[in-house]
Amino acid sequence: MRLDLLAALSGVLIALQARTNGELSLRLDNGLQAAFISFSSGFLLIAFITLFHPGIKDGARKLRAAIAAKEIAPWTLFAGALGGAFVAVQTQIVPLIGVAIYSVASIAGQSATSLVVDRIGLTGGGKKPISMRRIAAAVVTVLAVFVSVLDRIETKDLSFIAVALAGLAGSIVGVQRAMNGLINEHSQQSFTTSLLNFIMGSSALGIVLLIAVAIGKVEFVALPAGPWWIYMGGTIGVIYIAFTSTIVQHLGVLTFTLFSTGGTLVGALLIDLISPTEGVSVSAYLVSGIVMTFLGVLVGGVNSSKSSTQSKQ
Repeated sequence: MRLDLLAALSGVLIALQARTNGELSLRLDNGLQAAFISFSSGFLLIAFITLFHPGIKDGARKLRAAIAAKEIAPWTLFAGALGGAFVAVQTQIVPLIGVAIYSVASIAGQSATSLVVDRIGLTGGGKKPISMRRIAAAVVTVLAVFVSVLDRIETKDLSFIAVALAGLAGSIVGVQRAMNGLINEHSQQSFTTSLLNFIMGSSALGIVLLIAVAIGKVEFVALPAGPWWIYMGGTIGVIYIAFTSTIVQHLGVLTFTLFSTGGTLVGALLIDLISPTEGVSVSAYLVSGIVMTFLGVLVGGVNSSKSSTQSKQ
């Protein structure tokens, strides 16, 4: 299957995860606990897979050897902590602004950050130049955020802080993708990268949650009985990280972001039409913003993807 199509599919997974984690946060009324549940469930799944997948352990040995040989910096291994921060923001923001607006704002943050991480070669696939075409693509996605929320700005029915935090979450995941690409280059096993991410992310979120409970900021809440799909965020995360850690090495972070944008926005739009968060609606402005983001894909992603695919043949 073409790498650009896989990138688009991973974008659909982002939208699904945002909806599941957002609903869990809404029912718990505790975003931090929801983020921890999502990450820890993903960790349990990948830990179970590890028992029957010798390649994961082999990938861990290769990664340790790369660290010992100073081929990869130890701080890179903390990519999962960034993933934990992303999910923590996601669980707080989606219930406020809905999946679609969250997705557009997050994508704008990813696009802007991707320019930088591609330029410095953080993905492990080598440095990628910042052309005017790539800058234009990133600018289009940022403008799409403003178009998407224009009607809610006019009615003042919007938290600018929430939208800004969604953009920050996108920046975080842009850096995490790059770090995962570098980890995957040395582990040569995408599920090893997933395991490391969930260990780090679960640990970071668990520590923060315990501190928050200890100082009285939040309280542990009993888990709701259902629906079952609100607990699928971790499973989706395992599949997503395994996808992205491999694909991003070949496409680069910006090109990957642009193609995954298409999948994310289609998925987010369908979710907000079929199963929206309470108080969220789909407007013409939002649809226009999604179309603009697709223009960003056409401007910056298509040729890069083709040239990357051809170079592998």
